[in-house]
Amino acid sequence: MNVIEWIELMFKQYGYLVLLIGLPIDFIALPLPPGQTTLTFTGYLAYKKVLGLLPAAAAALAGAVIGITVTYLIGYKIGAPLVERYGKWIFLKPSQIEKTRRTYDKYGNKMLLISFFVPGVRQFFGYFVGIIRIPFRTFAIYAYTGAAIWILVFVGIGYVFGEQWQYIFSLVENYLKYICTGIGALLIFWFIWKWRRLRLKETKQPE
Repeated sequence: MNVIEWIELMFKQYGYLVLLIGLPIDFIALPLPPGQTTLTFTGYLAYKKVLGLLPAAAAALAGAVIGITVTYLIGYKIGAPLVERYGKWIFLKPSQIEKTRRTYDKYGNKMLLISFFVPGVRQFFGYFVGIIRIPFRTFAIYAYTGAAIWILVFVGIGYVFGEQWQYIFSLVENYLKYICTGIGALLIFWFIWKWRRLRLKETKQPE
C-alpha cells in the first residue's frame, strides 16, 4: 500500500479527523505521511465531492493551529528551562540565546510565515520559537497566518487541478526543494560572514 492509498483509507475510516488529528502529529514530527501530501489529497477529495471544501479547510486549519501551538508550548515550558539549566553542556550560553532572540526579532517572523512549506523546518520551528520565548501573541499572528497560507496553497492545488493534482504537486515540491536549498545556502554564507565579522571585531578590541 502506497502513501496515497493509506491516506485515502484513513479518510474513508475517519473523515475530517484525519486533518484534525493527523496534522498535529505531523507538526510534532512523528513518522506519518507528510502534511503537504495530505492537504493536497484533501483538496482532490473536495474536488471529487467526497469532502466539503470549507469543512475540510477548517479542520485542516484547526489541526495545524493545534500542532504548531503544542510544539511552541513544549519549547516554551520544557525546552527553554532545559536549555537554561543544561545549555552549557551543549555550548549554549544564555547570552547566545539572547543574541538568537534578537536576530529572530529582526528576521524570524518572515521565516515563520514560510517555514510551513519546508518539511523538517515546519516540525522544528515551533519548538525553536518557544525555546527562545518569543511572545505568544507575536508567534500566533505569524504562525497561524502562515498555516492558513500553507493550507490554502496545497488544498487549492488538489481542488483546482483535480485529476492532475499529483503531477502539479510533484512540480511544486521539486521547485520548493530548489528554492529552499538556495535559501539555505544563502543563509549559511550569511551566518559565516556575520560570524567572521564578529570574530574580527573581537580580535581588534584592545585588551
